[in-house]
Amino acid sequence: MKNESDSNSGKNTSYTAREIEVQPVLWRDTYHILENELTELTAFVNKVLGFEDLRVIFTGAGTSAYIGDVLHKGFQRQTGKTTEAVATTDLILNPKDYLHKDKPTLLVSFARSGDSPESVAAVELADDCCEALFHLIITCNPEGKLAKHGNRKNAYVLFMPEAANDKALAMTGSFTTMLLAGVLISDLDNFSRNKVYVDKLAAYGEKILAKYRQRIKDVAAFDFKRVVFLGSGPLKGIARESQLKVQELTDGQVVCKYDSFLGLRHGPKAVIDKSTLVVYLFSRDNFVNQYEMDLVRSINEPKERMYEIGIGEAIKNKDKINLDLSIEVSSSNSIPEEYFAVCSVLPAQMLGLYKSINLGLSPDSPSVSNSINRVVKGVNIYSHE
Repeated sequence: MKNESDSNSGKNTSYTAREIEVQPVLWRDTYHILENELTELTAFVNKVLGFEDLRVIFTGAGTSAYIGDVLHKGFQRQTGKTTEAVATTDLILNPKDYLHKDKPTLLVSFARSGDSPESVAAVELADDCCEALFHLIITCNPEGKLAKHGNRKNAYVLFMPEAANDKALAMTGSFTTMLLAGVLISDLDNFSRNKVYVDKLAAYGEKILAKYRQRIKDVAAFDFKRVVFLGSGPLKGIARESQLKVQELTDGQVVCKYDSFLGLRHGPKAVIDKSTLVVYLFSRDNFVNQYEMDLVRSINEPKERMYEIGIGEAIKNKDKINLDLSIEVSSSNSIPEEYFAVCSVLPAQMLGLYKSINLGLSPDSPSVSNSINRVVKGVNIYSHE
């Protein structure tokens, strides 16, 4: 996939294809970056977590915001602290809804470039609103504006591997490396033990890229107009990122939706028709999986969708449902769901890439009208009183 291009359209895919392909290497690199900074990073995190009534807010814009969607509940379970995922695009509009003067707060900011106006504005607003405020900034760009805010005692900046600073429009390696960093930071006390999970995660990613690439490329050639992604728990955040990835890489020609398995029943199921792909991100939890299987069976029966794809570490009870394509990486569930979430976005990244080529677009810069850009443009930041 490293040098793929569409021979009919001549559209170059060099960055997007390569940035998808290299992610398993970047995941191992991310672990080693944290390993090299473990003493200093642990000291900072433990100091902040020492505040008994600490609130942790995960923030970012677009794809970077979705990292918090995947991460925050697992972080809450690991640390015992109250967590919330709030996009910078919400935080700067209504800061008083999220930032409280007397409440100790850790603002975890995710950003690929660190140059989007909302990212910087969110950090500055938080400084103004909170008396006891700490910043953990996770970014892919050492030269970004957000990175410059780390030069103070209440902040720690963690830089992802250089190759995670995607050159293409779509965030791929930047998303998965920053997500993995967040997962690792949630459990620093077991950092060495968790290397086993990172190694398995990287092996899973390599398997998805090698074994399922051609099948996904074949699916991308279908004449679908919609894709619905479904997930539970942290995988709902992956469903959200997946729908954005396919939609932006196809320049909106394929309209995508995400939801939970149960949430789909309450109205959104109406979008599924014979031009729709349905993608299930299956949980490893037996209790949750019961509800997921019920929903899949309800979609199987009317035959009103074009194609159904299941993604799971090991898909349980798959003999009781009908899937057109099962993407599995193991015979058993052996890594925590937050780790599996990192590689579970790869099929959507590849689907978006190949559909973009199929539509005659340039995946590196798919927006024909230039309405979306690698770094958002045209956002004015206003003073908040």
